[in-house]
Amino acid sequence: MSRLGTLKVPAQGLGCLSMSSFYGQSDRAEAIATVHQAVERGVTLLDTADVQGLGEGERLVGAAIAGRRDRVLIATKVGLERSASGEFLGVRGDRDYIRSRCEGSLRRLGVDHLDLYTKHWAAPGERIEEAMQAMAELVAEGKVRHVCLSEVSADTIRRAHAVHPVTAVQSEWSLWTRGIEHDVLSTCRELGIGVIASCPLGRGFLTGGVTSQAGLRPEDFRRTLPRFTERNIRLNLALIGRLSAVARRLDVTPAQLALAWIHHQGDDIVPIPGTARRDHLDENLAAAWLALSARDLWEIEEAVAPEDVHGERYGDFLMELVGN
Repeated sequence: MSRLGTLKVPAQGLGCLSMSSFYGQSDRAEAIATVHQAVERGVTLLDTADVQGLGEGERLVGAAIAGRRDRVLIATKVGLERSASGEFLGVRGDRDYIRSRCEGSLRRLGVDHLDLYTKHWAAPGERIEEAMQAMAELVAEGKVRHVCLSEVSADTIRRAHAVHPVTAVQSEWSLWTRGIEHDVLSTCRELGIGVIASCPLGRGFLTGGVTSQAGLRPEDFRRTLPRFTERNIRLNLALIGRLSAVARRLDVTPAQLALAWIHHQGDDIVPIPGTARRDHLDENLAAAWLALSARDLWEIEEAVAPEDVHGERYGDFLMELVGN
């Protein structure tokens, strides 16, 4: 078992983003079957957000957990605003917005409380105190059990935690995205806050399954990310080649190796690899039991060194909204 603050959870959760949006159309029946299989395999933490599929992500998870509510922890997010057409409008953290979006999430999920409610990013200069006060009200009313933050700075974590205890911070963390290791991770550990590692497979790149932009669906949002330009994919494939060599020595897949590396970072870390397919789910879960030696960990980090990664996580506009 791992721990997020005072909350005990299995070592791996399930990210549900690809079930409803951003990566192209998925098979809804298969996605629901994947959630069911995850729960049967002991996964309790299911992660979604109100912006995923403009609410469809929450409705799908709600349908999948019907009759299983007492066996899962539902994590959803608030703060990224999109128009009805899907256009990204910005980041919000005002009280009325958070309260109204919480009601919508409860309705779409078909539940009476959220186990973890996450403030999604923070705008430059945002008063995180207002958002946290709204979260505290929701906790007092029984609509939220635990409060989390996503993709914020160490300073924002401290300011938020002073208003209401933060259970976990969710940030992108993988072999090729190591930014939280500078000060966010140490701040979380100092304050007793757990870390939910999102995109631990580098949005699929660390699986070795992405070899060209042409292989991505036309609607796949990765086409808009700097790391997934044709040039950068080609350059970053050298990392996958080195990671695959280590994986072959250990008789595992590159995806399992990348996940096992995260699992070895501490029992206060819970990765949430995303998938909408049962076969990928089984592959991911097997990584939680993979033992790595000090030599293995060194080879893995040498294979995918941060300074060798080509391209930023996002374009300039979104990068300005990450880590505030």
